[in-house]
Amino acid sequence: MPRYLVERSFPADLAIPVNADGARACAQIAGINGENGVTWLHSYVSADRRKTFCIYDAPAPEAIRKVARRNGLPVTHITEISVLSPYFYY
Repeated sequence: MPRYLVERSFPADLAIPVNADGARACAQIAGINGENGVTWLHSYVSADRRKTFCIYDAPAPEAIRKVARRNGLPVTHITEISVLSPYFYY
């Protein structure tokens, strides 16, 4: 399955609480994603909390856009990627 880097820009600080409410929000997102064959692997958040860089496995970029709409999340840019690791050749 293809892997993608999804860049998101937020108008205000991204605030996902580190508690049961945040866990529920993430579980809801993962559930909607799963219904559409999309897997959210992890995300990186910028220091100002206004951008995220998320790693997804998905059948196509449109599947990511579809779940983003359902989850109420912005999509700034989607790039198909592959893994490059300094340990690849060992």
